[in-house]
Amino acid sequence: MLASSTLADVLFTLGLGLLLARWLGMYMSRLFQGRPTVVDPVFDPIDRAIYRILGVDPRRPMGWKEYAGCLVLTNALALVFVFLVLFYQGQLPLNFWHVPGMTWDLAFHTASAFTTNTDYQHYAPETQASLFSALLGLQTLMFLSAASGIAVLVAFIRGFVRKDGMVGNFWSDIVRTLTRLLVPLAAIGALVLLFAGVPETLAQSAHNALLGGGFQLIPTGPVASWDSIEMIGTNGGGYFAANAGHPLQNPTAFTNMIEIVMMMLLTFAPPFMFGRMVRRPNEAYPYLGAIIVLFVVALLLLFYFEASNPYVSGLNVSQSHGYLVGAESRFTISESVLFQGISVYGNVGATSMSLGSLTPGAQSVLLWGMFLQCAPGGEGTGFGMLLINALLAIFVGGLMVGRTPEYLGKKIGPDQIKWAIVTLLSHPLLILVPLAIAVAGGLEQVAAGPGSHAFTIALYEFTSESANNGSGMGPINDNTQYFNVAGGLVMLLGRYVPMVAMLAIGGALARQPAIPPSTGTLRTSSVTFTLFLVGFVVIVTGLLFFPVLAMGPWAQGVNWP
Repeated sequence: MLASSTLADVLFTLGLGLLLARWLGMYMSRLFQGRPTVVDPVFDPIDRAIYRILGVDPRRPMGWKEYAGCLVLTNALALVFVFLVLFYQGQLPLNFWHVPGMTWDLAFHTASAFTTNTDYQHYAPETQASLFSALLGLQTLMFLSAASGIAVLVAFIRGFVRKDGMVGNFWSDIVRTLTRLLVPLAAIGALVLLFAGVPETLAQSAHNALLGGGFQLIPTGPVASWDSIEMIGTNGGGYFAANAGHPLQNPTAFTNMIEIVMMMLLTFAPPFMFGRMVRRPNEAYPYLGAIIVLFVVALLLLFYFEASNPYVSGLNVSQSHGYLVGAESRFTISESVLFQGISVYGNVGATSMSLGSLTPGAQSVLLWGMFLQCAPGGEGTGFGMLLINALLAIFVGGLMVGRTPEYLGKKIGPDQIKWAIVTLLSHPLLILVPLAIAVAGGLEQVAAGPGSHAFTIALYEFTSESANNGSGMGPINDNTQYFNVAGGLVMLLGRYVPMVAMLAIGGALARQPAIPPSTGTLRTSSVTFTLFLVGFVVIVTGLLFFPVLAMGPWAQGVNWP
């Protein structure tokens, strides 16, 4: 039984995160509608200077194809640059540990991971990445990838309100996201973490005198600034291999709470931004309600499965504070479970627990969050996935009652549904195809444990990569050519197929004139629609993924009391 005091901490943290997310969502709506904000006098000159350097006109609207082309080209150039940095890092400066360059397959996987906001790490960051690679390579991508996700969501939302076929200007969206949102938030977050005890230094190591004589070399670096954009940008790649389980990256219960709130900011803000941007604030609440229902149910299940492990109940081992195997003793189980729940369901991917040590039930819940991708999902794209599910739900609902499906005055036709189906089916295909190849070739045996556990670890690997989550379940030796190349391709397709689909749907909607509501219009700002949306998402996700859950974590827990 978990202590009531720790559960109170959980409620306080969630409440604080939602309160700040609501304020941030309203600020973002003004930012992306071009309305005046209090920060304009500071950032307007900076933005204009960036536009001059890029040689672009931020006021020229773009169609969805041009917007998508700019997005893909920018991200592709960034991927190539960071691949070269990682491959040649042994010959570049700021390499205090004399780290050699990564192999081509590991460099490809790592560059793909950070370009796609996945940040899945097949390497030990503190010993296999130089400071130059970390700061000028990987951390640069942590900002760009997060900004790309937000920009795509904003362009998608504009499709519901525009009538000229345009979805905005990519350069304006990406620059304003960086200068007026991500960089200021990351700077504030880094200062808070620094004062809370997280180190920030350009030295890659510190010497610690030992009581028995001699010195211990402790890897360190600009951890606070890395930690900040890792959490705020839903990146998740840790500065250390232990991620938020490392005492220098997450030293106290206070920093644990701060990092949870950071992860909530830009994942729970989009519903509030959406309601304001479509000029119907009440439309935010069905989506927020669906997210909260899906997440809270998952969180309660995580608490239930990690409150105790029935397999050790008869071993005379105290579990009065929960099942602590794989958890950091400086945090309670409630604090650790909340961190892990927010991280996985928000597609952040940061870890403060050993996921391979969780009970099979808890592993199933985490996998379910990555199957959903929208409760709340990753930065920008998570809410975009929920909107796509809503369009499909409205389309199905319209067919059931014999009415033309429409939403916010825009008809939902074949163009939108085709792209929505592509997005819906790409996720299971990107998981199951490489997983089937790995199992058929016996490659999943690089994971330790019996058959079903090894299968679960391999399933978690490809699920995390396809969902652009980045958390990993060990132990597994996944630094091989197959897992590096297959994983890199899965991350790239899992990122850009949905993003292009969102832009295509937004462009199709933006070409339509608005139609007035009629008696046949589905009322979406209601509790009924919220429950319908939750049911639709759960049923569709279950149909797609229940079989692999049965082969993996459910097979491990078949004898669960």
